[in-house]
Amino acid sequence: MIKILANDGIHPDALTLLGEAGYEVDTEKVSQEDLIKVLPDYDVIIVRSATKVRKDLIDASPKLKIIARGGVGLDNIDYEYAQSKGIAVMNTPAASSSSVAELAFAHIFSLARFLNRSNRELASGSFKKLKEEFSEGRQLRGKTLGIIGFGRIGQEVARIGLALGMNVKPVDLIVEEADINIQLFNMDKVKLSVHVPTFDMQEVLTTSDYLTLHVPASNGALIGKAEIAKMKQGAIIINTSRGGIVDEEALLEALETGHIGGAGIDVFENEPSPRPALLDHPRISVTPHIGASTIEAQAYIGLELADRILAFFGDDK
Repeated sequence: MIKILANDGIHPDALTLLGEAGYEVDTEKVSQEDLIKVLPDYDVIIVRSATKVRKDLIDASPKLKIIARGGVGLDNIDYEYAQSKGIAVMNTPAASSSSVAELAFAHIFSLARFLNRSNRELASGSFKKLKEEFSEGRQLRGKTLGIIGFGRIGQEVARIGLALGMNVKPVDLIVEEADINIQLFNMDKVKLSVHVPTFDMQEVLTTSDYLTLHVPASNGALIGKAEIAKMKQGAIIINTSRGGIVDEEALLEALETGHIGGAGIDVFENEPSPRPALLDHPRISVTPHIGASTIEAQAYIGLELADRILAFFGDDK
C-alpha cells in the first residue's frame, strides 16, 4: 500500500480522492525534528511552506518517491538533489494564482483608501477628524502598476489591473510578453485580449505608483535601499511572494521619511514572528502569509496534487 504523509494538511476533497484509490494518507502533523524518524515509512510527502525537505531527510527516506508542494515555490525543498535521487518533485503553480493576486489587490485597496487604519482607529477616534484625514485616498484608475515577476500570478495581477484601468508595467527575466485575456464572468461573448510587453527594471521602479512582487525566494533582497531610492515619491510596495525579497529595514526607513507611501506585506523575513515595527506601522497593511489560503485555492491545490500522485503511481496501490 502506498503511504502518504500530508504534513501541512490537505483539502478534504483530495483526501477523499486518495482514500478511494486505496492510498493510506496520514494528516497528523509531525514536527520538523521528528520527520527524520517518521518519513522513512512513507512513499510520498505533501508539504506547504512550513515543512522543509532537505538533503538529510531525503537520504534518510529510501522509500520516498514523491515530494509534493501545495503551492508555487520550492525553496523549502532541495528539489535538485531529490530529482538526482530519482524522486519526483511536484508543485501547483496555477492553482492559487487568483487567490494570491486578489490578496495583492486587497492590500492595494486597503492602502489606497486607508482601510487598514480605519479598522484600527475608528472605534476609538474622532469620526469627523478621521473622515477629514482619510478623505485623501487615491483611485486606482490611471495609476501605474509595476509587476516584478510575470509568471502565472503576475499575469493574474495584470489582468485585474487592466480591468481596473491601470497602466500595467511588468518586468521578468524570462517572460518577454503575454496576451492577457479579460472575460466578464459568465459572459462568454464578452472578451478582451490585451498584449502586454515587459519593461526593464529601471523603468518599472521609477514610474510605478504601485509595485507588487511575485518572484521566488532569492539569496538577498530584490528591493533594497538602492531600488527604493529610485521609486516615485509616495509609491506603494506590495509583497505577497517571499519574506526577504524586500529589505524590511530599508522599507521602514523609507516609510519614516515618507519616500514610500505605504506597504502591503503578507510574507516576512522572520516568520512566524515578524518584527513589531512592521505590524504596528500605520502605513503598512499586513496579513499572516495567507496568499494561497482561500477555500477555493486549497481545493484546487489538493485536487491537482491528488490527480498527479494518482497518475504517477497508476494502478499501483
